Amino acid sequence: MAGRQKVIVDEVHQNQILRELYLKELRTQKLYTQYHVNPLRKVHTITRKPMSWHDNLEEPEDDRFLNLIHHASQGPRMKYSETQTESHEIGWDSDPLVNPERNDNRLNHFRVYKDITLYKAKMWSLGEDDRHK
Repeated sequence: MAGRQKVIVDEVHQNQILRELYLKELRTQKLYTQYHVNPLRKVHTITRKPMSWHDNLEEPEDDRFLNLIHHASQGPRMKYSETQTESHEIGWDSDPLVNPERNDNRLNHFRVYKDITLYKAKMWSLGEDDRHK
């Protein structure tokens, strides 16, 4: 304690510091009486209550809006008579070039099971592990 000395508190000096602090606080404080929503912050909308009577009032149908929604839900081939963009050109003519007959063996290569392949498939399903031999 040899390095510490007792500091004598000067009440006048302490009072002057408190007065300057008080005046600085008064200068920077602002009393708000009008409140508003911050325009820079996203507002979360609250959904309506499903059982409230005033939210479920019947409104007349808007035919123009319904036609607009119906038109927007259609595919591009139903909306337009020809392609509008280059990406439409890729699938615009989607009719197959070759008749897809299922019994034509030239184009359809189905998996065919014979006696030996059925036997081996059954052995593999039972757990025999000699697939790589």
